[in-house]
Amino acid sequence: SSVQTLGLEVGINYGQIANNLPSPARVSYLLRSLNISRVKLYDADPNVLLAFANTNVEFIIGLGNEYLQNMTDPIKAQNWIQQRVQPYLTRTKITCITVGNEVYKTYDHQLWSNLLPAMQTVYNTLVNLGLDKQVTVTTAHSLDILSVSFPPSAGAFRQDLGEYLHGILSFHAQVKSPFLINAYPYFAYKDKPNEVPLNYVLFQTNQGTMDPNTNLKYDNMLFAQIDAVYSAIKAMGHTDIEVRISETGWPSRGDENEVGATPENAGLYNGNLLRRIEEKQGTPAKPNVPIDIYVFALFNENQKPGPTSERNYGLFYPDGTPVYNIGVQGYLPELIYSSATTNNGFSICSLLVLAIVYLISS
Repeated sequence: SSVQTLGLEVGINYGQIANNLPSPARVSYLLRSLNISRVKLYDADPNVLLAFANTNVEFIIGLGNEYLQNMTDPIKAQNWIQQRVQPYLTRTKITCITVGNEVYKTYDHQLWSNLLPAMQTVYNTLVNLGLDKQVTVTTAHSLDILSVSFPPSAGAFRQDLGEYLHGILSFHAQVKSPFLINAYPYFAYKDKPNEVPLNYVLFQTNQGTMDPNTNLKYDNMLFAQIDAVYSAIKAMGHTDIEVRISETGWPSRGDENEVGATPENAGLYNGNLLRRIEEKQGTPAKPNVPIDIYVFALFNENQKPGPTSERNYGLFYPDGTPVYNIGVQGYLPELIYSSATTNNGFSICSLLVLAIVYLISS
């Protein structure tokens, strides 16, 4: 066996809908000790952006759906970027802005109509400020924008979204930004546990499924979902847009009707996923394109609404201890608050946040 820190290739979603999370400064130490260099936020929290100054951690920041209407106004878009983005760029690596999140899940047609204009206005503002080479613009979709997801080669978008997605795909092709999908095989298993093989969704050994149109074999659902999105994009005339997974994960707890939400399953899903990422695997249809994934989420968030599972997607408890074992060996000791620094400039506090490593079977 060899022991490694979590690879640079994986990103993490850092949600903050909780009242018991560690400070952004402590989170900064934790993530760097894990060797995670890519973080996705759902806002542009200045406390977080300041805490990660001069760390080389790359950030995706978010504009919530409540901002979409304002972001169609060039003046308001410019004010937001000049106040919430530009001041931090000299020290914190902000590489992407997500305009809205899962907008088409809302069935709010005003939001649907505002999404593309807001993305275009934010992008044009970045161009005007000379920041478009540094910061790209996209949005994140839920997987239910698909009407067909299997077989992957037949992937297709919902007909009611056609006119909207056509414009968004043209935008991505123009500005060369990625198409982001939040994909959760857990939901498919929870809804039909008697039909969906658990090993198939957990990246465990299984007989897999065959795409009859391509003869490509799929040994896990996530890769099939990614290829279905590529097929849907291709069906709308685009072959040069990259699909990235902006969220995926598995809850460690759930309500009685949330089948499969256990620490064991969460550990298998995320642990096996990390190994696939470490091996730079591509999907069957895109074998030479390593999957690009942001795991959801860093912490359990105790104030998230909805079923119990929503508050239990974290890899860590707020005190920094792992929620479950993902082939992990390591620990995070209690923090000792001290302003004392070592000769390399790190505080004693930072040195006590030890690297958590995961074990890869050789």
